[in-house]
Amino acid sequence: MSLAPAQPTLLIENDRVRVTRWDFPPKSETGHHVHEYDYVVVPVIAGQLILTDDEGNRTENQLTVGGAYNRSVGVSHNVINESDAPVAFIEIELK
Repeated sequence: MSLAPAQPTLLIENDRVRVTRWDFPPKSETGHHVHEYDYVVVPVIAGQLILTDDEGNRTENQLTVGGAYNRSVGVSHNVINESDAPVAFIEIELK
């Protein structure tokens, strides 16, 4: 299945943080990437995203508006919206 790219919108970047809104249209993905900073995710449009790691393992992640979670530097994955509905979150990277 060919997926469209998720759409990042840089909201803030300075010497302490980078804040990006990620919009996932239906059938979209970030592409594989490695996080260079610790980060916090705050969902703004609820939905389910699939995370695939370097070994191809899949994890379903249900996002709830206003809920938040954090991850550490070095996370390596692809984030995929396989659904027919949009999903979005704000990612706050701590430099």
